Amino acid sequence: MRLVVALVATVLSAASPAMSQSASPSVPNTAPWDQPFLPPAPAWDGASRALLRDAADPWVTAFEADPEHDESPDYADTRAWFDRLDAASDLIRIEQFGISPEGRPIYAVIASKDGAAFDPSKPVLLAQAGIHPGEIDGKDAGMMLLRDIAFYGKADLLDRVNLILIPILSVDGHERASAYSRPNQRGPRIQGWRNTATNQNLNRDYLKLDQAEMRAVRGLVLKYRPDLYLDIHVTDGMDYQYDITYGFNGENGVWSRSPAIALWLDDTFKPAVNAALEAEGHIPGELVFGIDDSNPRAGLTDGGLGERFSNGWGSAAHVPTVLIENHSLKPYEQRVLGTYVLLEAAMRRLATDGTALRTAIAADSALRPAGIPANFTADPTPAYTRTFKGIRYEMYDSPASGRQEIRWLGVADPEPWSLPFYGSRPTLTLQRPTAYWVPGHRADIIERLRLHGIRMETLPSPRTVTVNMLRLNEPRLAARANEGRVGVTVTGVTPERHDWTFPVGSVRVPTDQPLGDIVVLLLEPQSSESFFAWGMFPEVLSRVEYIEGYAIAPLAEAMMAADPALKAEFETKLAAEPAFASDGDARLQWFYERTPFYDERYRLYPVAREN
Repeated sequence: MRLVVALVATVLSAASPAMSQSASPSVPNTAPWDQPFLPPAPAWDGASRALLRDAADPWVTAFEADPEHDESPDYADTRAWFDRLDAASDLIRIEQFGISPEGRPIYAVIASKDGAAFDPSKPVLLAQAGIHPGEIDGKDAGMMLLRDIAFYGKADLLDRVNLILIPILSVDGHERASAYSRPNQRGPRIQGWRNTATNQNLNRDYLKLDQAEMRAVRGLVLKYRPDLYLDIHVTDGMDYQYDITYGFNGENGVWSRSPAIALWLDDTFKPAVNAALEAEGHIPGELVFGIDDSNPRAGLTDGGLGERFSNGWGSAAHVPTVLIENHSLKPYEQRVLGTYVLLEAAMRRLATDGTALRTAIAADSALRPAGIPANFTADPTPAYTRTFKGIRYEMYDSPASGRQEIRWLGVADPEPWSLPFYGSRPTLTLQRPTAYWVPGHRADIIERLRLHGIRMETLPSPRTVTVNMLRLNEPRLAARANEGRVGVTVTGVTPERHDWTFPVGSVRVPTDQPLGDIVVLLLEPQSSESFFAWGMFPEVLSRVEYIEGYAIAPLAEAMMAADPALKAEFETKLAAEPAFASDGDARLQWFYERTPFYDERYRLYPVAREN
């Protein structure tokens, strides 16, 4: 998520050449942003420090070799280390699965005793780091764990589980690195940039699949069908005692598109992972966000359940997905070691309970709800009260802001806080049709559906079918761009029955399939996660033909004379809507829309519904 980075006093003297070039040459080394300014971190001496290898070890990582454990290697050094591990161990292999916009290979490191073909009886864990490259804890933790699997007594982890690690997903953002990327985060010393080379946030692209990196990940997921998907981030926001937090849609019995999976994560995964973390001196917590940065006791929220995020997509696609958010104000060493413990615990839990998880996946994949809840927003009513391990703080008068600001004191509050928790609620229910029809000229939309792994029928010849087309009511363009696109919203849709001929290359997309919920969310124009909402159908908003006032005015008068009911409807509208009555153009437009000259495809959404 949007996360945070602490700068130490020696940052410039320890900086790499690439980092030094990013700072202005006129800035002195005594600049205040090169001194510590983050809140103090509570003292920590967890048992997981025993996982660190000595700097003299031939397989020590750059993170471990650094005396402060505040270092993370760049792309080239990371790849060179993994290449060496691959060459030295039969358990490790590297697989390239994509190319970044700047031409860098995107690769996964696979640990298995099965060779290139996985034993289908073994569950698969996919752990992804660096979707936001400054939040790179998973890369360094994964390097340590894979090294220990290969050489230091943990090869048994692969007896019943296969591991796929994506050490750096956003490889271009990873290389836009400096000490000035994430001012709210404590380490590593040099961090990558949040967005990609095309200035996109990959953790908003799980459904629309605009970006090369996310298309590549989707291909990897379809190839290996992971039983558990861990998406590793670092938090932003308020301070608290927890160092490793994580969550998933459907946690604690809250509504989920995958209820059986959520139950397994609640009852099986979470207790095992929490116990492992606590045994190693970490403080695990559920993934939450403060609703008011200036008032930590105002309450907590789940941060949203949208399918553009990994956890929302995983719930809709029935892929067990856990969003991990390590706490930004904890030292980098503490976060990396906690991530190692979590990864190992996840593998061990999959080894013992992977069959039960697969049963849950199958049960959720068979669901076909008639109504699809959509367009989630924060619920104004708290769902329940949550016990929370807070950090002490005080308020002070800031001469910079001219108001009171919060000052975190770095001291654990011995008294647990009791905070209201606000979940998310749907604002719309979409009805599930039998199928959708996408015209062949929208090959771009069809390709995105294929990238998702959605099953569809492609027409070898034209076909005329009776379908419902949707007329868009009051479409509005967003005031500003979001993720490189200008979004569109509608107040509603009006179904119209048509016999429509779809040309060669068009597709029929049934919703009776495991990804049927994804189909509905992508193709219903009222869905906030749809291709339409992301602005991919702007052509339907353009009206082509028009009629001059000198032509429509006498025609309108003749229409009223010929149709008393039409005249009465018009007069009723005049009486009810003064603004309309005083707008001559709007009055004539009203008549024009009721003539056969009007563009029948204006605001007609080209994706049809088969009911």
